[in-house]
Amino acid sequence: MRTPGVGCRTFLRLLSSHTPAQLFAESSSALSALGLKSDIVNAIKNPDWALIDYDLCWLSQENNGVITLNDPNYPPLLKEIADPPPLLFVRGNPELLSLPQIAIVGSRNPSTSGLEIAFNFAKTLSHCGFTITSGLALGIDAASHQGALKAKGYTIAVAGTGLDRVYPARHKDLATEIVNSGAMVSEFPPGTTAKANHFPRRNRIISGLCQGLLVVEAAKQSGSLITARMALEQNREVFAIPGSINNPLARGCNALIREGAKLVETTQDILEELNQYNQQDAIFAPVTMQSTLDLEQQTLLNLVMFSPTSIDTLVENANESVEVISSMLLILELQGYLEAAPGGGYTRIK
Repeated sequence: MRTPGVGCRTFLRLLSSHTPAQLFAESSSALSALGLKSDIVNAIKNPDWALIDYDLCWLSQENNGVITLNDPNYPPLLKEIADPPPLLFVRGNPELLSLPQIAIVGSRNPSTSGLEIAFNFAKTLSHCGFTITSGLALGIDAASHQGALKAKGYTIAVAGTGLDRVYPARHKDLATEIVNSGAMVSEFPPGTTAKANHFPRRNRIISGLCQGLLVVEAAKQSGSLITARMALEQNREVFAIPGSINNPLARGCNALIREGAKLVETTQDILEELNQYNQQDAIFAPVTMQSTLDLEQQTLLNLVMFSPTSIDTLVENANESVEVISSMLLILELQGYLEAAPGGGYTRIK
């Protein structure tokens, strides 16, 4: 892993013919005959012991471990993908990696509604026995981990850095919670910093670990769509939450649905697709409308679209004064039914 120039595919090719012990015992000429360049051969013959000592020091700490491709704890679904990571560094419980998992991914800058949907789906799917897997990113990823933790279920965070650091740094406390009741995993050795090309590699692990992947809010050029397409290539089920055609954060999900992803409105849709739906035990998400509104508030709420709706439109359709409408809109926003939209309008979120 610490040999410069040896990536995942070269590592796997070498493992197909040699054990690590055999490889390090080979002569330089034998290593060259395997197609390795001279600088790689020299690195194998002269390892960077300082880096290896750093890894061994990290591995000696409580809750830290590493799983090789032949380890009984190596997740079987991940082993099936085209380029499984030869090593997985783990903080927390490695046995969780082989449990049935649903991955939830989406925008780093979601709406309030998107955060609520991700949290509720993760919480409900946890209650149904699934481990929730995501990437510890801002937004939908974090809400998914938090939903699973709220349900006292298991959650796995796949990192794009070494596990001796947390990215983004503001999720340090969340990462600690995940390690204490779940696991963090990375193919990158300790000391690896965040780099742009690490995250697509991380995403193939997220999709590779799971039975199905749910996308909650994703723009047209979102990294979540890369994860979804990787999931399709890995023969995983892909689910997407639909949204308004006027919402930029829904365009990625809507595109996935056009391309064959299953449109999802409740957890029942996911469970049925995975043949694990139980009529008595299922808990549906998102939560249905609560009957805490009076008639006037409910009438006004029904006039607000799930896309930006101007106050002028509401005043005209409700036949009420601006003052009355504004007062009711404030109450509905505080109760979590609406959120303010750019330009002074409102968008219904549940």
